[in-house]
Amino acid sequence: MNHRTIAVGMLAAAALTLTACTSDNTADADTKPSPAKSSTKPSADASETADAAKAAGIPPEPTGKERQALLKILASVNPAVLKDEDKAVDAARNQCSAINGGAQKLDWSASQRFTFGDVTTTEAQGKQINDLLKTSGFCKS
Repeated sequence: MNHRTIAVGMLAAAALTLTACTSDNTADADTKPSPAKSSTKPSADASETADAAKAAGIPPEPTGKERQALLKILASVNPAVLKDEDKAVDAARNQCSAINGGAQKLDWSASQRFTFGDVTTTEAQGKQINDLLKTSGFCKS
């Protein structure tokens, strides 16, 4: 037999083997459903979440009269923040974390937290908000 014939035959056999392997892998990949991602991490219950927030210096979400008092304080500095009361309350709670944690640039961070949508809060207003959050007792340390 000719060496060329043997070499061509071996190459053809190798190519068929590789094609068969690739074909099988592709078919398996296409037909097997991908496993669903599941979280093995248990979800935190309400008390764990509240404890974590307290540890971070975030007061509980105010309700009723306490919420109205907070909104009144914020409106006295920048009435526009009441366009989204929930965001304003969240911003106040998060600002308490910065205040209670001794963060730097508190006035700037307040101006950023209370700027959303078409509402703009200046750094001077941020200072007023910080002062009121502290003196009102909302940001209890």
